[in-house]
Parts: sequence; structure tokens; C-alpha cells
Amino acid sequence: MVFTARGPESDGDPAGEHADMPWHTRRGSRRSRTLNSSLGLAIPALSSGFGLRSVHARTAPSPAMIRAYRPIVNQSMIRFSPVPRGTSVSTVRERHGVRGEWVHGPGVTPGGTIIYYLHGSGFVVCSPRTHRGLVSRLSTLTGLPAFSLDYRLGPEYRFPAAGDDAIAGYQWLLDRGYSPNQIVVAGDSAGGHMALDLLAHNHAHGIGQPRAMVLFSPLSDPTFGLSLARQNSGHRDPMIDARLGANVIRMYLGDVPDDHPRLTIPVTPEMALPPTLIQAGSLEVMADDARDIHHRLTAAGGRSELQIWPDQTHVFQMFPLFAPEAGRAVRAASSFVTQQFDSSSAR
Repeated sequence: MVFTARGPESDGDPAGEHADMPWHTRRGSRRSRTLNSSLGLAIPALSSGFGLRSVHARTAPSPAMIRAYRPIVNQSMIRFSPVPRGTSVSTVRERHGVRGEWVHGPGVTPGGTIIYYLHGSGFVVCSPRTHRGLVSRLSTLTGLPAFSLDYRLGPEYRFPAAGDDAIAGYQWLLDRGYSPNQIVVAGDSAGGHMALDLLAHNHAHGIGQPRAMVLFSPLSDPTFGLSLARQNSGHRDPMIDARLGANVIRMYLGDVPDDHPRLTIPVTPEMALPPTLIQAGSLEVMADDARDIHHRLTAAGGRSELQIWPDQTHVFQMFPLFAPEAGRAVRAASSFVTQQFDSSSAR
């Protein structure tokens, strides 16, 4: 299977970015288009009901508001992202150390090669439990066990707590005998930013890079500058308001300067960059973050394959009940992972 992304940055250019799509059609399914149209009406009403509408204007939500909203977001995601029957889960809770869970999809047994998963969150919500369905499907389709990290969230913890936990989790895996070549890093949204932070840390400290990387709707710019620019140009995401996203993430970032090297993560030709697959939805306001990571990786000499899925929203891969594209995208990602090991064994 060939994964490509070509041409101009515009979603409205069918002859450009969407010209060669063996993994998808030129339009999203009718089911996903209908759902996204409904979300475009429902999400603003829901935000207003929780008092978040003011965030779109001048004020940021309070920590109390985030704590009240978090269980509702988490439970909704669990409900709509079911865990495949037969999934095996074992919890890791080290005192003063790494927390997370091992996930084995149905029929998957422990092995020497694993997925290290960094869930999305806006740095303030979600957990390995909310993403267990997606991680299990990745495990099943690749045949690999997965360790899903439970990292610290804001507003209780501030930058760079989440990134530090992601680095500690990778080292924890190395300490347990896994070589970097046996680890595939995968993540979505904020987890994509943490994955880049991990690569920069590994480079700076002479630690081996993972075998490959898979990113779903990754965050490149935590200040939400790319998303705000996309929204200000007229793009409307049915799920995420860029101003709301910027204010929520700021609760984790605090007063860290925008040019902090762990916020705007350098990707340079000196870095050993793993082969990477990036998937994003054409409807999401964060699509330019995915494009930015793709271009920075390729400009530094890395191999990155970008898929912009038409008529899809943020981390649509989590929700197979909503659209058939979710299953197709996870299968494409799993195929990419297995290709990395097949190509290596063939050499």
C-alpha cells in the first residue's frame, strides 16, 4: 500500500493533497458527513451549557470548571469508543513512578516488540481508559502488545509534567529490556506533541529512537497558533473551537514562553528520525498541525507519510461506531507498522 500527500495545503484542492488516496475515497461516507453536520450544531450548545461559551471570547475556564467537565468528557469517550471483547488489560502503578496499562487485543500475546501509546487530552482530560478501545484495535491489527501511558494532567500539574512522564515511560520500557528498535511510538493530539518531545530528548541524550511512529491528529503548536490562523481564515471545525482549545491548554502551559524549546520542538537534520505515519481529518482545525509536523520531519531528512482523510474530524480513528473511516484508518496505520518490520527482515 502506498501512502502519499502531495500538492498545495488547501483542503479545497482535490487535485493536490487528496489526489492519490489508495487508503480512501475523495469524500467521506454519508454517515460521517451527517454526523459532523449534527456535531456542528450540538457541540456549541453543549459548551454553552457548561459555561464555556465565554472562553470563546475573553476569559479562560477555571480549574474547577475543567475538573467538573473532565468526567463527562471521559465517560462520553469511553461510551463511544468501545473496547473489543477479549481485550486483556493489566495496570501498572509504580509508587512515585510510571503509571499506565498494558493492553493486549484479542488473541495478542506478550512479545518482544511493542507499541508505546501516548493518548490525547488537551493536556487536561482523558486517560488510558478513554483510549483503550483504539489501543486494543491497534494491538489486534498489528499483533503487538501496547503500553498506554497514564501521564499527569493540568491544571493539577503544569508543563512539562506530561512530557517528562512520556520520557520516563520510554526509559522504563528500555529498563525492562526492550530495545528502541522494538518500540513503536503512537499517539494522538497532545500525545503527538509529546512524541516529538521524546524524539528531541532521545537525540539530546544519545538514546536510541523508536522503530517507527504513528500520529493521529497530532498537536504541533500548543499555543494553538496554527489552529487559530486556520479558524480565523474561515475554517469551522464541528468539534473544536480554536480559541477554546488555546485557553484550555494554557491552563497546563502556565506562563511558559512561546519559544521554549520543549514547546516549539526543534526537528533537525542531525536527529535520527523514525519512519512516521500521520493521519488527520480535513475538517479539523488542527489539520495544519499535522501538516506542519509532516513538513518539519521531511525537511530534516526523515520519512513521513501524511494522510488527510476527507470529511473527518479530530482523532476520528477512536470512533468506529460513527463512521467506517475509523476502522479503515486504523487498518492503514497498522499496515504501516507491520511494513516497518517486514521491510527490516527482508534486508
